[in-house]
Formats: sequence, structure tokens, C-alpha cells
Amino acid sequence: MNKPLRRIAIFCGLLVLALLIRDNWLQYVRADELNSHKNNRRVLIERYSAERGNIIVDGKPITGSVKTDDTDFVYKRTYTNGPMWAPVTGYASQAFDANQIEKLEDGILTGNDDRLFFDRTMGMFTGKEKRGGNVVTTLSGAAQKAAFEGLGDKKGAVAAIDPQTGKILALASTPSYDPATFAGNSNKDTKAWVGLDKKNNPDDPMLNRALRQTYPPGSTFKVVTAAAALEHRQVTDIDAATETPLPWIMPGTTTPLRNEGNIPCENATLRTALRVSCNTVFGKLGADLGKDKMLETAKKFGFNQEQFIPVRADASVFPEELNASQTALSSIGQFDTRTTPLQMAMVTAAIANDGKLMKPYMIDRLESPSVDVLDKNEPEELSRPLSQENAQKLQSMMETVVNEGTGQKARIPNVTVGGKTGTAQHGENNSKNPYAWFISYAKADNGSPVAVAVVVEDSNASRDDISGGGLAAPIAKSVMKAVLDSKK
Repeated sequence: MNKPLRRIAIFCGLLVLALLIRDNWLQYVRADELNSHKNNRRVLIERYSAERGNIIVDGKPITGSVKTDDTDFVYKRTYTNGPMWAPVTGYASQAFDANQIEKLEDGILTGNDDRLFFDRTMGMFTGKEKRGGNVVTTLSGAAQKAAFEGLGDKKGAVAAIDPQTGKILALASTPSYDPATFAGNSNKDTKAWVGLDKKNNPDDPMLNRALRQTYPPGSTFKVVTAAAALEHRQVTDIDAATETPLPWIMPGTTTPLRNEGNIPCENATLRTALRVSCNTVFGKLGADLGKDKMLETAKKFGFNQEQFIPVRADASVFPEELNASQTALSSIGQFDTRTTPLQMAMVTAAIANDGKLMKPYMIDRLESPSVDVLDKNEPEELSRPLSQENAQKLQSMMETVVNEGTGQKARIPNVTVGGKTGTAQHGENNSKNPYAWFISYAKADNGSPVAVAVVVEDSNASRDDISGGGLAAPIAKSVMKAVLDSKK
């Protein structure tokens, strides 16, 4: 072979080799990535080619599928009480993809998960149409309804947990949206989607306020400060007078930390300080403990880390760089302390569960179309923020808040209820209506079956009428009562 032909042959050989390498790279190395790529229309067509499995609450589906006239997207997702359940289910849309449980468990719901290979194979022989599996949640329909209806037209959120297991019982957020309005692929669906966008709707109804919005917790954070004081033996007797002058000047400043109204806070006991919500007592405790001990306790409760339930919840924040006066303010839920409702439900659950914090989760199990269990979640301990003895001391203090203090609207006849109110500043120089908080738990003979956190972000009430005890406590009461009644 002459030299020019040999060069051409070598060049052609290199081109063929490059083609083979590229082909193998695409077909094998990047196969999974390309199969699930958002721009791969075949993925969407496959997702809606068969009846989608359901998300289950109390043994009943809260989702469904309906046949369409579309040749590509044969089935469309439907929802029962969509706005009430949207913070749990998320959405599955032919035009706008999916999120939350609908996205995270898409493989099970579409029937494409590897764990459903046997079902798909058997279907080829039996001629049965392909169907998706089911996602069975830990949610309580009664608790969710109480939370959603309790919030009503108010902007806010509710999270409720079973303290003994970590099972999430309610997860409500308002204002909400109906995922069914944009489940299809028409101009009508697009219009509904655009109308829900924050740029076009300042209420931001698609924001999951229970998981993805952090708020200043106000006085509800005082239970964390109380836990830190007990755990680090800054306080041992909750009924002994503290050394808290009135006024108390914040360290390094000439500024007194003020209390709300004329309340008995001078040298108040820890029990009294929680009952009437003394800023001075808890601010001084936080400053005396120092930021490191406060941060240590906050982290044990779950602060400063994201939670996955399996939907991601934003990390709640206790600041890591603080001077003494900032530590005082952070210890009463102000300055840069911020939290999700889920996080405050976790704090309450740990206290109610004698100091043991269980990992929160809202998927109980995954099922095949034939209802065989593919995977099941079991309760898992996350941490121990405080000892059993100190948890029971804190329970006693929180029960005093409900029986004699600011949380009396959460009382349930013949039931032991503990709680803490909070009213958090909002806006520059506290110019906007404050946030109203309430955290609580209810106890039965065999322990506490429910811990709740409620935040009301905005309401039609006048500023002077906005309080955790007035707005949020009745909502928490209705959720707790719904759980208790469902167990009778």
C-alpha cells in the first residue's frame, strides 16, 4: 500500500474507533443519565403511559389517574382534596415534571423501579396492563384536615409528629394550590402554572411553609434554652429563684432586655419564667451559658442541618458566631435564630418523648401493584438532646404554661397538654404583623401520641390581637384532639 492510502486508512480507522468509543459511552456509561434526562420526552411519555400508582393515607388513595385523549400522554394525574394534601404529595405534571413524593418515588409510582421487575415480567405473560406501585404514608387524615381547616384563610403552616416513632401525622401549608389544575399538558394547565408562580402571585402558594420556610421562632425557642440550662446544670431546681435582676442589661451594651408587659420576671423561677415568658430570664440564661453550649443543645435538637423525610426540609438556624448580647437575643428566638415548623415539632416531640428525638419520616412503606411490601421504614433514634429527668422537668413546666399561663386555649378536657406560645417580630423595626407560634404535645396513659408546631405568618386580626396563645394554640388543640380521637 502506498503512503497516501495508508494514511487515509489509518485516519478512517481512527474515525471508526472514535465512533465505537462514543457509541459505547452513550449506550452504556451515560445510559441511566440520558434515560432520565429532563429533556428526554420519552421519559415523560413513559411516565404517563400507564396508570400511576397511588399515594395512600389511612388506607385510602389521595391520588388517582384518569385516561386522556392524548396519544402520547395516555394518563393524567388526579388528586383528592388537592390543596389540603399538596404539601405532602407535591405534584406530577405532564408539562412541568414532578416534585416531592411524586418525584422522589416516581420509579415506584410509574412501575419502572427495579424492585418491580418481577411484576413487569409477569405482566408480559399474563397480559395485564402495567401499573405503578403505591406509596403508603404515615399521615393521619383527621389531623391533616384539622390543621388545614384550622389555618383556613390565614398564611401559615402546621407540622405534627408522633414523638414515640417520628411518624409525621400532619403537614399543612396555606395558602396552598391544587396540583390537578396543571397536571395535564394544555394551555389551560400552563395558565394555571403561571398563575401560581411567585412572580405573579405574591402569596407564593407553592411554597411548602412547613418544610421550606424558616421563621424567627420567638418565645417557643425558650424551651430549647431551658433544655440547655438543665442539661448544663445552669439550673437544677425549676422552682428555685433565678438570679435575674430587673432590668437586666445585655452584656457589652447599655441596653436593657425588655419583657412584654408587667410580668413577674425579677428573680423568677424557671417554671414561672416559661409560664409568663420572661425574656430577661431566658436571655440571661443564654448569655451565661454562652454560645457554644447553646449551639450544642440546638444542634442536638436538629438545628443547622437539613432534614429529609424523605422530602428535603430547609436547615433551621442557630447562629454559630455570636457575642454575649447576640447570644441572649438568639436564646429568646430573636436575632438570627430561624426555624421551620417541622423543626419546632421535632423539639416538642423530643421533650414529650422523655428526651429521645426520633427521626421524622412520612413514608411508612412502598408497595407493589399487588400490595406486596417492597420497603418499609422503621422508627430510628436521631439524638438525645436531654436526659429523661430533665425532659420530664421541662414537660412539667410546659404543662404549667397550658394549665395556668399563656397557652390555656390549648387545654383539652381530661388530657395532659404541654405547650409554649411565641410571638416573633416581623419586618424592619417590627413594622409588620408579628408571627404567632404555638408548640405543644398531648399525653395519654402510654406516652405522648402527638407533638405539634403551628405558625401563623399573617392574618386578618389586628396587630394587638395577634399572639401564639390566641391564634395558633386553637389550631394546635384541634390537631391534637383529632389524633387522640382517632386512637379511641
